[in-house]
Formats: sequence, structure tokens, C-alpha cells
Amino acid sequence: MAHSMSNQEISILGSSGSIGRSTIDLLERNPEKFQVKALTAHSNVQQLIKQCLSVQPKLAVIGDTKLYQELKEGLSGTQIEIAAGEEAIIHAAQYPCDMVVAAIVGTAGLKPTLAAINCGRTIGLANKESLVAAGNLMIDAAKKTNAKLLPVDSEHNALFQVFETKNRDFIEKLILTASGGPFLHFKKEEMIDITPEQAIKHPNWSMGAKISVDSATMVNKALEIVEACYLFSMPESQIDVVMHPESIIHSLVAYKDGSVLAQLGMPDMRVPIANVLAWPERIETPVARLSLSQIGKLTFFEPNPDQWPILSIIREALRNNKGETIVINAANEIAVQAFLEKKINFLDIITVIQETLICVNSELPETIDHVIALDQQARIMAKKLIEEKF
Repeated sequence: MAHSMSNQEISILGSSGSIGRSTIDLLERNPEKFQVKALTAHSNVQQLIKQCLSVQPKLAVIGDTKLYQELKEGLSGTQIEIAAGEEAIIHAAQYPCDMVVAAIVGTAGLKPTLAAINCGRTIGLANKESLVAAGNLMIDAAKKTNAKLLPVDSEHNALFQVFETKNRDFIEKLILTASGGPFLHFKKEEMIDITPEQAIKHPNWSMGAKISVDSATMVNKALEIVEACYLFSMPESQIDVVMHPESIIHSLVAYKDGSVLAQLGMPDMRVPIANVLAWPERIETPVARLSLSQIGKLTFFEPNPDQWPILSIIREALRNNKGETIVINAANEIAVQAFLEKKINFLDIITVIQETLICVNSELPETIDHVIALDQQARIMAKKLIEEKF
């Protein structure tokens, strides 16, 4: 059933992060179309208060219970219901609304996202762990409750926009584009001395340190292959990656008749977020318009497997169909942190991931608690390896 755009009720889990802030920006620009039901943040209480005063949700939740009093004082005199703690965030995820934007970063987002899926909501999915770590659980739950998962990530949203569901049998492959980050043309031996300062300077997107490093190692692209497998129920063999330094084409779908459909736009997260918020309609955004003649040319080439070994590592993990993608994601987070703290070098990030995979027995988890336990186990092992070897 297509809903009309007047007064869509939206809840945002993780409203203080970058996706949450971009979502709020779009909601503030379209007040006649959207009504905000619940906002949650982990610990950025001042940002949450500011957002609440602007969009007036029915419910505001701060994850860190020590900040409850500050939230209460900041919102005194309003009609907004206030709560704190992990259970309260799960309650916010279940709050009646039309769409839940799942933008909590990391495994903390798993239970709230699953709770929203179990209520049969439409989910604007921005939490990558939901599919990377718990894809089978999330997809099974969505099938049971008819929840819809709409991808917010720019690459998956691009696929979503050009993926003809009714013609899915005629799809040859999905093609994810990768910018390659700042070290696109480096040879492997040149990558040894890369500093954290260099790694966090992304040429096209303004992103946090962690995601910028993931772009530079291509781990983010590897994890996007996993997400695409689940979102579009496609095997990894039908998902390609092509290097595209300009980040203008966000992804493509190739069909058996020889047609290739692409979604293009300026690199601004408000484009995919707006697409999801308004789906199946569209809304206006303040984003800079794409001028092909100004850009002049777009370039593409194959990723070099020697330079980006993570792509074959993730494909093997997907073929093994165990919990290995959870281990890869967890070990990567620990390794990136160690690199940012200058404890290991840039190329060691992938080594830590490979060695953690060898050391951790990763059966396919059957519950979210199993997922979180395996994630924890992988983190502990990655930390131990870094302390012992580097």
C-alpha cells in the first residue's frame, strides 16, 4: 500500500550521528510532510535536546542513563516524553510510526533495528552491522512481518533506485562503485608508510575517521558486498566492484538484454536519505545539482586484488556462509582504532583481520545474542593479536 506523503510519522534511532543529523535536516525542510515520533541518541545529549526542540518528537531517549537528568532539564516545559537506557531505545524502536530510520552505529544498533523489523515497520536502514553481522536474522524477521528494508547507504540506495524487482530474473549483476579513497593509485609497497592523517582525508565525502580509513582499505566496499547480497538476495558472484574515483555514479544494475542502469548524483548523503524518506514518492532537497558538462569525464577501472585483498577475503567468507563476516567487521574496528592510535601500520589492518579469522571459530549465529558474543570474541582476539605481534 503506497502511503501518501502528507504527515509521514518518522522515528530516528541514532539521531545525533551524521546520518541522523542529515535526516533531521531534511525533516526540518519539509515540516508539512513529516511528523517525528521518537529520537534516540547514545550520549550526545546536547545535540538530542537541540533536535527535540526543533522537531518536537513525542519521545526522546538517551542511551547513557547518567545523562537522563540533563535531558529532562533540557526539555522541561515541553510535552516530550523522556526515557534513558538500552531498553528505552528498544521501546523507541517499537513506537508506532510509518518509518524507523536505523542509524545507530555498530552492534548497539542490532537489537533496536530487529525490534523495529519485528513490528513490521518500514526501515530506513543505515546501520551496516544489521546485515553484515546479522543479515540472515534480519531478512528472516522481515519476511515474517512484511517489514520493508530501504537502504540509506549511497551505493545500496543507488541499486534500489535502478533495481527492477519485477525483472529480477533478468538481472545479470549488481555493480558497486568504489572511490578508492586517497590511496587509489598507490602501489602496495607505498602503502606501508601511510599515516592516520593521510588516511582520514577522503577526496570526495566528508566522513568520520573510521569510515575514511575503511574507504582507504576498501573494507567498507567489502562489507557493502555483504549488505547487497542480503538486501537484494543475490549471490556474491553476481556482485561486482568497479573503481570510480569521482563518486558520481553510485551503483549500477546490468540486465540480460544488455541494458545497464545507473544512479548518478553529487556525493551528498541527503540524496539517498531523501529517497528513502519519501519512497515511493520524492521530495526536494537543497543538494548541489549534478552538472555532467562541468565534471567533463568519469573514469572507471578494475580494483587491483593485490592492493585490495579484503575483497577476495570477504567473498570467501560469504561462500563459507558462517559467521565470518561478523569476525571481519569486529577485527577491522579494533585494527582501525589501533592504526589511528599509531600502534600498527596501514597494511597491518588487513593482517589483523586475516589472523583473527584463523583464530576465532565462527559458526553461523542463531540469535542476536550469539552475534554479539561472536563480535566480542573477535574483538578480544584482535586486541590480543595486536598486543602480541606489533
